[in-house]
Amino acid sequence: MSNMYDGFNDLMEEVKKYIANVENSEDIIEIEVKEFVKDLKKLTKPISQIHKSGYTHLIHTFSYRKKEKEFEVGWGKYYGPMVENGTKNMSARTHLRPCFEKNKEKYYSKIYEKIFG
Repeated sequence: MSNMYDGFNDLMEEVKKYIANVENSEDIIEIEVKEFVKDLKKLTKPISQIHKSGYTHLIHTFSYRKKEKEFEVGWGKYYGPMVENGTKNMSARTHLRPCFEKNKEKYYSKIYEKIFG
């Protein structure tokens, strides 16, 4: 009879570990968001036609912010979404989606590893 209780106690201890890890889920996700931004900043930078001093390439402006319980990844320049999605005068030159799609398994596996050890 005690073996059944020992097994149940072991199960409860395991569940408590998972719950503790999930309670820090925002911290875990933020680590992966930082990794995503780091990967974005490693992208090949197309040659810019702008050569004035003080110019920062769009790729160098990738960043994230925490908004309530969500994270937003984007650009530090207002025209980033126009480059990503295109306009009626310009075709899209995507950065975010291809980088995420290429690396999403890496991000998911790291999150899984941090939660389930």
